[in-house]
This record gives sequence, structure tokens and C-alpha cells, in this order.
Amino acid sequence: MIVNPQSFNYRLIIGSLIIAVAVLTVYSFTSYKSIVAHQQFIEQEKKLVESELSQMITRYDDVSISNDLISSQLEDAKRNTKLALDSLRMLRGDLSILSKFKQQLFNLKLKNKALFKTVDSLDEVNKNLEQQKLLAYNELRKQKRENSSLLKENENLEKSIEKGAKLTANSFRAKGFEKFFGARRSSSKAKRVSSIEVCFTLAENSLTEAGEKELYVQILNPKNNVVADKGAINFESSSLIYSAKKVINYNNQVTEVCLDVDADIDEQPLVSGTYYISIFHKDRKLGSTEVKLK
Repeated sequence: MIVNPQSFNYRLIIGSLIIAVAVLTVYSFTSYKSIVAHQQFIEQEKKLVESELSQMITRYDDVSISNDLISSQLEDAKRNTKLALDSLRMLRGDLSILSKFKQQLFNLKLKNKALFKTVDSLDEVNKNLEQQKLLAYNELRKQKRENSSLLKENENLEKSIEKGAKLTANSFRAKGFEKFFGARRSSSKAKRVSSIEVCFTLAENSLTEAGEKELYVQILNPKNNVVADKGAINFESSSLIYSAKKVINYNNQVTEVCLDVDADIDEQPLVSGTYYISIFHKDRKLGSTEVKLK
């Protein structure tokens, strides 16, 4: 068999070209897949960095603190993080650029760790302060309740002392008297009686203020008219028409008091019936009694 050298050379060249094209195709495909995989890796890493930066910004927004210095530092960190995120989103993916942002993210994390540790410490301090404030408020409310209770007790005590310090009297009695040959003797005959003697006992009371006490006697006849009308004495919110007045010096001891009430000329002779006698200290009634005249 005769082989044409020229034809053989062509076949060899064509074969070599086919092999070269095949190798180049395989290499190109492999390189493309590698580039795509590399680009996907970069995009994935870029998204991770963006996500972490976004989370950091969200955490900044969630923090509320009254400390001006820490608040200013948080605002600066938030601003720097936003700038990093915006710059990362605008740039095309590149491993060297991504590495730069990852390093920047790492540095921000280090700063944030110290910053948020301070924030957490301040939060803990604020919680303790709030708890102390609540305890102090509760203690204050308790103290106010106790003070209110004490004030009420003091008011009741003052009222009790005031009530206990009032002048009191007992053993009220009254008797009619007539004039008999320049003397006076007891009588129950209305036509003969010209005066009525009123007696009573002031009780012992160490709480009552010692000193002069003005006592008033009011006698009402059966027709409800005041016997021996001396006019009216006015007090703060009332007035009293009285028949007689007596001032005694009270020294906190048992004191016997008697006084005569002479009927006016135009009232004599007295009418028959029951005469009602009341004794007052100022405008307060100490007690009463009665006497019947025939």
C-alpha cells in the first residue's frame, strides 16, 4: 500500500488541532466553572458581611440610653457601620475588597463588643436604680400611710383630750325659797316663793384648764318663759338667754356651787307648775334639774 506523505501531514495537523481545540474547550469550561464558583463564593461572603452589618445597625436602633457620652459613641458606630454597608453594596465583588470589608467588620465587632458591654453594664445599673427607686417609692408610700394613721390617731387623741378636758358637773338640785320675817326658808308654794336656789357639783378633772369659769343658769317657768331674764349672751354660733351668772375659780378639784335666782317683781307671784333649770359653761350645757311649785 502506497501512503501519500502530504495527505498524512494534513491528517496529523487536523488531528492535532482537534485535540488542541478539545483541550482548550475543556480548559475554558473548567476555568469558567471555577470563575463562576469563585464569583458565587464572593457574592455569598458579601451577603454575609452585609447581613452582619445590617444586624449591627438594627441593634444600634434597638438601644436606648440616657448617657450622653455612650449615646454619642453609639451614633458614631452606627454611622460608620452604615457607611461600610452602603460602600459594600455599591462596589462590585472582589476578593481583595471583600477582605478589606471583612477586616473592617472585624474591627467594628471588637469596638461594639466593648461598647455594648458598657451599655449592658449601664442597663444593669439602671435596673438596680429602678429597683431601688421602686423600693424607695414603696417605703415612702408605707411611711405616708403610717403618717396618715398617726395623724388620725393624733386627731382622735386630741379630740379625746379636748373632750376629756371639758368642765363637767353632777348632782344638780333646785329648791324654792320664800322670805319670812327678814329671813328665808324653803317653800314649794308658788305664791310665796320669791327665789330659786340652784346647786350642783363641778367634778374633779386634771385635764381641764384651771382658772376662772363663767357659769350661766337658765330657769324656764311652766309657760316656757325665762325667769329673771338678764338678757342674752352671745357665743360663736349661738346665744343664750340666762337667769343668772356666776364666776368661780376652778382649781381642778371637786367644787360645790350654789346661787340664788330672784324672780323679778313683775313675775311675782310665781305661777304653779314645773320649773326647768339648766346650767351652762359658755354655750355647752353641763346638766339640768327641775323644781315643782304648787
